[in-house]
Amino acid sequence: MLLQARFEIAADLRAAGVPGPEGRAEGLRLEGLLPPARPELGGPIVLVWDNVRLHLTRGMREFIDKNADWLTVFQLPTYAPDLNPQECIWSLVKREVGNLAAADRSQVTRAVKRKLKQIQYRPDLVDGCLAITGLTIND
Repeated sequence: MLLQARFEIAADLRAAGVPGPEGRAEGLRLEGLLPPARPELGGPIVLVWDNVRLHLTRGMREFIDKNADWLTVFQLPTYAPDLNPQECIWSLVKREVGNLAAADRSQVTRAVKRKLKQIQYRPDLVDGCLAITGLTIND
């Protein structure tokens, strides 16, 4: 569910013209993205962030404080791949496409999307990526 929601939000961002990882998301404001995403996701939103300066701005902190009833933010240390389940997911993807001899970027994109879709339907992999961090989800 979490992975699916993330991909859907990413697709919405691409459709809105926000550049992907190869470009910079200049002007992208989470303050505008998160409130509409909340009803789509059907509940509170939890963000797990590294300490990138963008995440620590006064405006972002004010936004988080103002919306604390539905928005929870966990700050990771500056560099903490061992605490970030997303690093494990990307590691699984890289194993699949690492030796791909692609003719163009679209072939790489298709391979990445295919692997992410496979992972989406393997909750045991997602759970395993969370388990190796030592973090837990409290219901």
